[in-house]
Amino acid sequence: MGDKKRLRDWERVRSEGGPDIPLFSVQYHWMKNPRNGELLKRLVLETNDWVNIVPLTADGNIIVIRQYRFGVERIITEIPGGLVDIGEGHREAAIRELREETGYASDDWVYLGSVEPNPAIHNNRCHHWLAKGIVKVAEAELDEGEDIEVNLISVEELRSQVKSGEIRHSLVLSALSRVFDLWPNKRAP
Repeated sequence: MGDKKRLRDWERVRSEGGPDIPLFSVQYHWMKNPRNGELLKRLVLETNDWVNIVPLTADGNIIVIRQYRFGVERIITEIPGGLVDIGEGHREAAIRELREETGYASDDWVYLGSVEPNPAIHNNRCHHWLAKGIVKVAEAELDEGEDIEVNLISVEELRSQVKSGEIRHSLVLSALSRVFDLWPNKRAP
Protein backbone atom coordinates (compact mmCIF):
# COMPACT_ATOMS: atom_id res chain seq x y z
CA MET A 1 0.00 0.00 0.00
CA GLY A 2 1.20 3.46 -0.89
CA ASP A 3 1.24 6.56 1.23
CA LYS A 4 -2.23 7.51 2.39
CA LYS A 5 -2.84 11.12 1.38
CA ARG A 6 -5.13 13.15 3.61
CA LEU A 7 -7.37 15.58 1.72
CA ARG A 8 -8.08 18.99 3.17
CA ASP A 9 -11.02 21.33 2.73
CA TRP A 10 -10.66 24.12 0.20
CA GLU A 11 -10.76 27.71 1.43
CA ARG A 12 -13.32 29.98 -0.21
CA VAL A 13 -11.55 33.27 -0.83
CA ARG A 14 -14.48 35.16 -2.38
CA SER A 15 -17.79 34.68 -4.21
CA GLU A 16 -19.50 36.55 -7.02
CA GLY A 17 -23.01 36.28 -8.35
CA GLY A 18 -23.79 35.08 -11.82
CA PRO A 19 -26.98 35.26 -13.86
CA ASP A 20 -30.11 33.98 -12.14
CA ILE A 21 -31.65 31.16 -14.10
CA PRO A 22 -34.95 29.38 -13.42
CA LEU A 23 -34.59 26.98 -10.48
CA PHE A 24 -31.00 28.04 -9.73
CA SER A 25 -29.04 31.01 -8.48
CA VAL A 26 -25.60 31.03 -10.06
CA GLN A 27 -22.68 31.65 -7.73
CA TYR A 28 -18.99 31.69 -8.48
CA HIS A 29 -16.81 30.79 -5.53
CA TRP A 30 -13.14 31.59 -5.58
CA MET A 31 -11.58 28.59 -3.87
CA LYS A 32 -8.02 27.99 -2.74
CA ASN A 33 -6.71 24.52 -3.54
CA PRO A 34 -5.21 23.19 -0.29
CA ARG A 35 -2.75 21.02 -2.22
CA ASN A 36 -1.01 23.75 -4.22
CA GLY A 37 -2.48 27.09 -3.06
CA GLU A 38 -3.87 27.87 -6.53
CA LEU A 39 -6.91 30.17 -6.59
CA LEU A 40 -9.69 28.80 -8.84
CA LYS A 41 -13.14 30.11 -9.82
CA ARG A 42 -15.77 27.40 -9.22
CA LEU A 43 -19.45 27.34 -10.22
CA VAL A 44 -22.15 26.54 -7.65
CA LEU A 45 -25.81 26.30 -8.62
CA GLU A 46 -27.80 27.18 -5.52
CA THR A 47 -31.35 25.85 -5.38
CA ASN A 48 -34.00 24.69 -2.95
CA ASP A 49 -34.05 21.07 -1.86
CA TRP A 50 -36.07 18.61 -3.95
CA VAL A 51 -38.41 15.74 -3.07
CA ASN A 52 -39.21 12.42 -4.75
CA ILE A 53 -42.20 10.32 -3.71
CA VAL A 54 -42.62 6.54 -4.04
CA PRO A 55 -46.46 6.28 -4.03
CA LEU A 56 -47.90 2.83 -3.24
CA THR A 57 -51.51 1.68 -3.30
CA ALA A 58 -52.88 -0.57 -0.54
CA ASP A 59 -52.49 -3.58 -2.86
CA GLY A 60 -48.81 -2.80 -3.58
CA ASN A 61 -48.98 -1.13 -6.97
CA ILE A 62 -47.07 2.05 -7.68
CA ILE A 63 -47.93 5.33 -9.36
CA VAL A 64 -45.41 6.48 -11.97
CA ILE A 65 -45.63 9.57 -14.11
CA ARG A 66 -44.50 10.26 -17.66
CA GLN A 67 -43.47 13.69 -18.82
CA TYR A 68 -41.25 15.41 -21.35
CA ARG A 69 -37.84 16.36 -19.99
CA PHE A 70 -36.02 19.13 -21.84
CA GLY A 71 -32.49 18.08 -20.87
CA VAL A 72 -32.78 14.71 -22.62
CA GLU A 73 -35.44 15.87 -25.10
CA ARG A 74 -37.78 12.95 -24.63
CA ILE A 75 -40.67 11.68 -22.52
CA ILE A 76 -39.41 9.76 -19.50
CA THR A 77 -40.99 7.64 -16.78
CA GLU A 78 -40.35 8.73 -13.22
CA ILE A 79 -42.06 9.18 -9.86
CA PRO A 80 -43.76 12.34 -8.58
CA GLY A 81 -41.49 14.99 -7.16
CA GLY A 82 -40.44 18.60 -7.26
CA LEU A 83 -39.04 21.61 -5.44
CA VAL A 84 -39.39 22.32 -1.75
CA ASP A 85 -40.82 25.84 -1.60
CA ILE A 86 -39.16 28.48 0.57
CA GLY A 87 -40.45 28.11 4.13
CA GLU A 88 -41.86 24.65 3.45
CA GLY A 89 -40.60 21.43 5.01
CA HIS A 90 -39.66 18.56 2.71
CA ARG A 91 -42.46 16.34 4.10
CA GLU A 92 -45.02 19.05 3.32
CA ALA A 93 -43.51 19.44 -0.15
CA ALA A 94 -43.83 15.68 -0.76
CA ILE A 95 -47.50 15.73 0.28
CA ARG A 96 -48.16 18.75 -1.96
CA GLU A 97 -46.26 17.42 -4.99
CA LEU A 98 -48.01 14.04 -4.87
CA ARG A 99 -51.43 15.71 -4.78
CA GLU A 100 -50.60 18.34 -7.43
CA GLU A 101 -49.00 15.97 -9.93
CA THR A 102 -51.29 12.95 -9.51
CA GLY A 103 -54.39 13.88 -7.49
CA TYR A 104 -53.46 11.16 -4.96
CA ALA A 105 -52.90 11.52 -1.20
CA SER A 106 -51.78 9.38 1.73
CA ASP A 107 -52.04 9.40 5.53
CA ASP A 108 -49.02 7.09 5.88
CA TRP A 109 -45.67 8.71 5.06
CA VAL A 110 -42.21 7.20 5.66
CA TYR A 111 -39.01 9.20 5.25
CA LEU A 112 -36.43 7.27 3.19
CA GLY A 113 -33.50 9.67 3.58
CA SER A 114 -31.82 12.06 1.18
CA VAL A 115 -29.10 12.23 -1.44
CA GLU A 116 -26.99 15.03 -2.88
CA PRO A 117 -28.08 15.23 -6.54
CA ASN A 118 -24.79 16.56 -7.93
CA PRO A 119 -22.44 17.85 -5.22
CA ALA A 120 -19.89 18.93 -7.83
CA ILE A 121 -22.07 21.96 -8.68
CA HIS A 122 -25.38 21.78 -6.71
CA ASN A 123 -25.78 22.80 -3.06
CA ASN A 124 -29.09 21.00 -2.39
CA ARG A 125 -30.43 17.62 -1.32
CA CYS A 126 -33.19 15.43 -2.74
CA HIS A 127 -35.40 13.94 -0.02
CA HIS A 128 -37.05 10.58 -0.69
CA TRP A 129 -40.48 9.77 0.75
CA LEU A 130 -42.66 6.66 0.68
CA ALA A 131 -46.43 7.31 0.58
CA LYS A 132 -48.32 4.13 1.55
CA GLY A 133 -51.97 3.37 0.88
CA ILE A 134 -52.45 6.23 -1.57
CA VAL A 135 -55.96 7.09 -2.72
CA LYS A 136 -57.28 9.38 -5.43
CA VAL A 137 -58.69 12.53 -3.78
CA ALA A 138 -58.78 15.10 -6.59
CA GLU A 139 -57.75 15.84 -10.12
CA ALA A 140 -54.10 16.76 -10.71
CA GLU A 141 -53.28 20.47 -10.48
CA LEU A 142 -50.42 20.88 -12.94
CA ASP A 143 -48.22 23.96 -13.21
CA GLU A 144 -48.42 25.82 -16.51
CA GLY A 145 -45.11 24.22 -17.58
CA GLU A 146 -46.22 20.64 -16.81
CA ASP A 147 -47.93 18.01 -18.95
CA ILE A 148 -48.01 14.76 -16.96
CA GLU A 149 -49.48 11.32 -17.61
CA VAL A 150 -50.22 9.29 -14.45
CA ASN A 151 -49.96 5.48 -14.61
CA LEU A 152 -50.55 2.73 -12.07
CA ILE A 153 -48.18 -0.23 -12.53
CA SER A 154 -47.22 -3.39 -10.67
CA VAL A 155 -43.84 -3.90 -9.01
CA GLU A 156 -43.04 -6.47 -11.71
CA GLU A 157 -43.73 -3.84 -14.40
CA LEU A 158 -41.57 -1.39 -12.48
CA ARG A 159 -38.65 -3.84 -12.38
CA SER A 160 -39.09 -4.55 -16.09
CA GLN A 161 -38.97 -0.82 -16.90
CA VAL A 162 -35.82 -0.39 -14.80
CA LYS A 163 -34.18 -3.41 -16.44
CA SER A 164 -35.06 -2.23 -19.95
CA GLY A 165 -33.75 1.28 -19.26
CA GLU A 166 -37.14 2.92 -19.65
CA ILE A 167 -36.68 4.22 -16.09
CA ARG A 168 -33.15 5.57 -15.72
CA HIS A 169 -33.48 8.90 -13.91
CA SER A 170 -30.81 8.58 -11.20
CA LEU A 171 -32.78 10.32 -8.42
CA VAL A 172 -35.84 8.19 -9.20
CA LEU A 173 -33.75 5.01 -9.10
CA SER A 174 -32.23 6.13 -5.80
CA ALA A 175 -35.68 6.55 -4.22
CA LEU A 176 -37.13 3.36 -5.71
CA SER A 177 -34.13 1.27 -4.61
CA ARG A 178 -34.86 2.22 -1.00
CA VAL A 179 -38.22 0.45 -1.28
CA PHE A 180 -37.73 -2.28 -3.91
CA ASP A 181 -35.04 -4.73 -4.94
CA LEU A 182 -34.80 -3.40 -8.48
CA TRP A 183 -31.99 -5.59 -9.70
CA PRO A 184 -32.59 -9.03 -8.18
CA ASN A 185 -29.83 -11.61 -8.51
CA LYS A 186 -27.26 -9.06 -9.69
CA ARG A 187 -23.85 -9.64 -8.22
CA ALA A 188 -20.57 -7.93 -8.85
CA PRO A 189 -18.07 -10.00 -10.87
